[in-house]
Formats: sequence, structure tokens, C-alpha cells
Amino acid sequence: MDNSISKKTKWSYCIGATGRDAAYTLVSMFILTYIQYTMNLSVPQFAVISAVMVGCMIWDAVNDLLMSAIIENCHLKNGKYRPFILWGAVLNACVITAMFTIRPQGWAFVAFFTAIYLLWGMTYTVNDIAYWGMLPSLSSDQKTRENLVSTMGIFVCIGQFATGGIVPIVIAGNAVKAFRIIALVAALAFILFQTLTYFGVTETQREENKDPVSLKGMFRILKRNDQLCHMGISYILFCVGQQLLLLLAVNFFYFEFGYSASGDLITIFTVMYGLGTLAAQFIFPALAKKLSRSKIITISMIFIITGYLALLSMGYILPMNAILVDITGFVIFLCQGIINLAMIVMVNNTIEYDQLNYGERHDSIISAIRSFASKLSGALNQGAASLILIISGIYAVSQKISQLEVDIGNGSLQSSQALILADSFISDVDSKQTFILRLGMVFIPLLMMILSWVIIRLKYKIDEKEYERILSQLNK
Repeated sequence: MDNSISKKTKWSYCIGATGRDAAYTLVSMFILTYIQYTMNLSVPQFAVISAVMVGCMIWDAVNDLLMSAIIENCHLKNGKYRPFILWGAVLNACVITAMFTIRPQGWAFVAFFTAIYLLWGMTYTVNDIAYWGMLPSLSSDQKTRENLVSTMGIFVCIGQFATGGIVPIVIAGNAVKAFRIIALVAALAFILFQTLTYFGVTETQREENKDPVSLKGMFRILKRNDQLCHMGISYILFCVGQQLLLLLAVNFFYFEFGYSASGDLITIFTVMYGLGTLAAQFIFPALAKKLSRSKIITISMIFIITGYLALLSMGYILPMNAILVDITGFVIFLCQGIINLAMIVMVNNTIEYDQLNYGERHDSIISAIRSFASKLSGALNQGAASLILIISGIYAVSQKISQLEVDIGNGSLQSSQALILADSFISDVDSKQTFILRLGMVFIPLLMMILSWVIIRLKYKIDEKEYERILSQLNK
């Protein structure tokens, strides 16, 4: 079993993540902000939009599994994964450009968004499943796989930060135009970086299964792999906890520090996210040499729980201070990044577990669980975030600000005047509303991540020694 990969393949694969994650972050992290602060929608219209997002992402999660079966059964001239990577990038880039450019109003926007969001998820799936499916196929060596995951994670962070750091600075007072320009740049970056992966990666030729995988066969493969099932459930819960803080962070800063002053503050907080996640890529390999993945996750969870409780207490026990928020955020994001890397390796290690027990190797199908978990948790997060915004009354206030942004876009209001009015709207919000927002940001993530950790402790058995035993048996 040849586990070596060339430097060209390694770097072409890892660097390619930059553009795809820049584009994905724009939609996954800021589409709710775009709708909330640039589209003047009623509460029923916003509720329907939220339901559409949840429904589309649930379908998208299922579609991940279907796409994995398609890729598993395809044997194209240019490779098993590379054609899907490029096709998905081009199609998704076109959808993103349309999503932030075409702006019908009212219920017409609801209908348009339903179609375009569904297309966004389906086209991204084509790229995403192929890209992540390629990872475990490149090498089965544990150290090589961990190195690939952490190196790719560096470029994932760069892509996420490129979008997440710029958007908060430029949108306040110029949101409609800013989102349109950023969408175009992100779409082009997606195509360019994935083109690098397409031409730079040499796919590893591994023994293929003789029989094509049917839909029924795919679910049989997933069901029989008990370790994959446990990790899949655990990863879904972890992603729910991991993502909700970022989804609500923009509103948290707007309503705690003011609309006009929060652009730089949100960017700094996003820098903490970028730095924390980036630091995790360097720290995880070093930790993995000295500690088991189980211990790494346990220690990281202790720091995460401490960080979230500190965030909840700010303004009540601890002072509400932007620097303190940033430090707390860095600790949370660092530990979440470390756990995420450990869990990706743990999911991928179930491929060889399945191969040893059943004599079949299904990289695309099993690695799709990571994407499935991410999409399904995203659906739950979008629904939870929208519900929190509506229940707290934050959405009603944000619609007043949205109208100001629309007026700026059509030239009937100056940006400086709009910022003053926006701050006055926010100053009228009472502490009960902001506390409900804060509770949603802290309590739900803590509950989900603790449950995720408990499942790993009780159910996941493929530790480092067991994985080496599996590889040894496969080599024999």
C-alpha cells in the first residue's frame, strides 16, 4: 500500500482550499446578515426564508450522501475526483454571483431565494464531496493524513479570514454594493484556486470495488460501520455548537457596542477566529505526538466550557469589554479548531476500519459523513439563529436598519446620517432582548458540544493503537 504523495500534489490540494472556503464563508456566515440588513422583509417573510434555509440544508445533507455514491461509481478519464472538483467550483461561483446581485423585493425575493439557495447547496456539494473524498484516498498513513488535514486547515483559515475579516468592515453604511463586489471576488477566487487543485493533484490509484454502489448499498455501508455512526452523530452535535456563535456574533456586537462602531470590532473578533483556528493547525500535530486524540478533545472541552461561561457573564459579573470578548473568543476558537481536526482524522480512520471488516474501501461515501454532518448542523443552526432573532425582538429592530441600507443603496440617504439613525434604533433595545441573544449564543453550543464529547468517550474505539493494528492487518 503506497502512502507517499508528491509535494506538488500536497500543496496543490491544500492551497486549493483557500478560494473554496472564502466563497463558502461568504454564504454560510453572512447570508443571514445580508438578508437581515439589506432586504426589507416582514417577519412572516423572514420566517419563510429561515424555513427555506433549514429545508434546503437538510436536503443538502442528504444530497451529500447521494453525491458520494455518484462519485464512488464514476471512473472518468481525468480522474475520480478532479472533474467534480472543477465542475462544482464553476457552477457554484455562478450561483454565488447571482445570489448577491439579483434583488427582487418582498415575496418575489422569497421565491428567488428559495431557488438560488437550493442551487447553491447542490452545486457546492458537487465540489465539496469530491474535494474531501480525495483526502483519505491520497494516503492511509496516519501521520501523513494528519499532516494533510492540518496543512489544508491553514489555507482553510486564510480563505475564511479573507472573507470574514473584510465583510464586517465594509458593509455598515454600504451593505448592498459591498456584498455584490465581495461575492464576485469570492466566486472568481473559488474557480482559480480549485483550478490549481485540478491541474496540480495526481490522484492515487487504489483498488476499486468491482460492483457499483447502489443507494441501498450506500446506506448499508453507513449502517454497518458502527464507529462511523457514532462519529457522525458526535460531529453533527459538535458542528451545531461550533457554528452558532459565529452566526450570531454580528448581531451581538451591533447590539452591545453599536452599529457604527462595530465594523472594526467584528473584524478583530473574526481575526481571533482566524488566528485561533490557524493556531490549531500548528498546535494539533504537536499535541498528537504527545497525547491521544481522546485526551486532546477532553482538555480542549474544559477550556471551551470556561470560555463560554465567561462570555455569558460579561456585563453581569465580568465587565463588558471588547478586548476581553476577543481573548475569550480566541480561546474558544483555538480549542474548537483542535477538536475539529481531531474529529476529521477520526472520521477518516473509519475507512480502514470498514475495509478490514468487510473487504471493501469506500473513501467518497465514508468521508461524506463530515460534509453531511456540517450541512445538517448548519440547517439546525440557521433555524435556531433565526428563531433567537425573532423571539428576542432583535430582527424587528434590524429591519429598521435594513431600510436605511436600502435608502443608501438607491441614493436617497447619506451613509453618515444612516449610521446615526441606526445607533439610535439600537440604543432603544432593552437588556432583556440582548440577554436572550446571549443565552442562545452560549447555552445551545455548550449543550451540543458536551453531548458530542460524551459520545466520543463512550462509543468511539479506534484510538491510535487500534488504528495501527488495523493498518498492520490490511498490509498483511
